[in-house]
Amino acid sequence: GVEVGPQPQGVLRADILDKMRKIIKHGLDFVQLFNEGKEFPPCTIEVFKITEKVDYPRNKNDEVIAIIHPKLQDQDWQPLNNGDPLFLTLAGEVIAYKGDCTVYPTFINEAAYYEKKQAFVKTLKMKLTAKHIRCSV
Repeated sequence: GVEVGPQPQGVLRADILDKMRKIIKHGLDFVQLFNEGKEFPPCTIEVFKITEKVDYPRNKNDEVIAIIHPKLQDQDWQPLNNGDPLFLTLAGEVIAYKGDCTVYPTFINEAAYYEKKQAFVKTLKMKLTAKHIRCSV
């Protein structure tokens, strides 16, 4: 499957659909070239590994007591460092990120994840190296 976004639930966006088509085309081109015996050289790519799902701050009655801080909103895949604003209480208090390393949040404040008690997902940026590949047939 291919998920391309972000886009709101129930909304069809031409620019997002175009990106999805391009990704699918590149994937199919790769499969065709691989099946034809083309050798692909080693490569290194940057990826983001999910490490933790983070819930909204809640009170003892399990009610949400803070919202995503405006400086974090719409900052998917951007670095989040210790001390950066994370949540904002309804009383106007800032809850900062407390972490020992830089993380890259994603799925920030997505409506589809409210019921799953997920304000965002923490990811770590990593580099993966792939060896050369060629179809053996």
